[in-house]
Amino acid sequence: MRRIVFPLILGLAGVAMLLALGFWQLDRLAWKQTMLTEISAQIGAPPQALPPPGATEALKYLAVTATGHTTGTELVVLTGMKDVGPGYEVISAFETADGRRILIDRGFVPEAGRRAPRPAVPLVLTGNLHWPAEADTYTPAPDLAAGVWFARDLPAMAAALGTEPLLLVAARVEGDAQGIIPVPITIAAVRNQHLNYAITWFLLALVWSGMTVFLLWRIRQKQF
Repeated sequence: MRRIVFPLILGLAGVAMLLALGFWQLDRLAWKQTMLTEISAQIGAPPQALPPPGATEALKYLAVTATGHTTGTELVVLTGMKDVGPGYEVISAFETADGRRILIDRGFVPEAGRRAPRPAVPLVLTGNLHWPAEADTYTPAPDLAAGVWFARDLPAMAAALGTEPLLLVAARVEGDAQGIIPVPITIAAVRNQHLNYAITWFLLALVWSGMTVFLLWRIRQKQF
């Protein structure tokens, strides 16, 4: 019996730890699904007027509508679109009917449309507020001369275009879209791999228990 005590304890401890990790991932899955449901509800809610200046990230995904006009000044973010190819995400300065200047993410333009003229144009936009967290220490600095960026950096873009640090991502555009394809905010890009992680931990627990049983069987075989 002494020879099997330690392997048995090790086996039980390993299985318990792996099962605990699996159940933790199931808890995370429930949390993520609740969060995604709440985000979807925010995205699809009836649009309201822009919040007053000074809005914070607490209003992320708020559905809004805004009337005004572009200013003809814009930045582009290098990106791509499935089934279309490489291109740019167009971030424009937008002046609202009451004189505020904000940023709008108008959507995607193919690479061939990068330098197409896009003068000031009146628009009615419906979409969602967003505070993207895309830039990090590995993101290349923008090419300011060309106006090409490699991530949406809200404070820096607002400073470059002289607007409030408020970004409206257009889902619907009334007016001349000027060849730009709106790319609404969705939850499709939010990673939710917790079920796969849970299955992995449970399978490892099964393998660990099988190895423990096999080891104990081998030990008992050597005792006879």
